[in-house]
Amino acid sequence: MKCIIFRCSKKDEMYLYLPYQDDEEKVLNDVSDDLLKLTGKLDKVMELELTLDRKLARADVDEVITSLNEKSYYLQMPPNDLLIKDDSMLHNPSDSF
Repeated sequence: MKCIIFRCSKKDEMYLYLPYQDDEEKVLNDVSDDLLKLTGKLDKVMELELTLDRKLARADVDEVITSLNEKSYYLQMPPNDLLIKDDSMLHNPSDSF
């Protein structure tokens, strides 16, 4: 299964995987408003052929393929240490990245 991976502007290291289509504009137009609110602006990173024997750095390829088939997207969240740091910023704005 071929997909397109986009970097999300709302959080560092958050990526949105979408099923590949020749018309990239249509791919983006098919993303729901709710999902766009969560991800922010999307910047294309790459196109990738997914197979069950392919290794991904921070996601299980079977989970990605299943999500693409069932929901038409897969949202890869940032690592937990980045999410914890983001949460600490809410309580102590003097913290910096």
